[in-house]
Amino acid sequence: MTHARPEGSVAARPGSVPLRPAPAGLPNPNLQPPTIAESGDPFALVRILVLAARLERGRPIRIDDIAATLNGLYLDWTFAPSVVTDALVALQANWLSDYRNGSGIVLAEGPYGATITIEESSRVDPWIVRQAIRAADACQEALLAFSRRGESGFDD
Repeated sequence: MTHARPEGSVAARPGSVPLRPAPAGLPNPNLQPPTIAESGDPFALVRILVLAARLERGRPIRIDDIAATLNGLYLDWTFAPSVVTDALVALQANWLSDYRNGSGIVLAEGPYGATITIEESSRVDPWIVRQAIRAADACQEALLAFSRRGESGFDD
């Protein structure tokens, strides 16, 4: 089927989207909905681990306070205490696997709710940094996988 083009018109070229200046009053399209942190999501995990690396050592800190701090640091995210707990339980499991003791990261139920106590020793900082780097690497892999998904970026 052949359609006649109006006189003076140009055929569309593949890969070309000619743009003109935006009309006055057009809203900014760079809006982003809030992100709800989920257990197992490396993007949430890296944020939780970066904060955990900065927590004061040798004293219990409430999980609810950690979640509130994350929500204050990342205003476009929502961190439920249960998601923070899941990440810290995984962190504790990794510690147990690496060091074969439970004294490095202690999760407990305190009088005001669940707490975490991180051991005050020279081995903690480099270890938590490695955990955060591993989570950040998982984020990069997820981003690369997303960018390779075809032209639209969405599954068909």
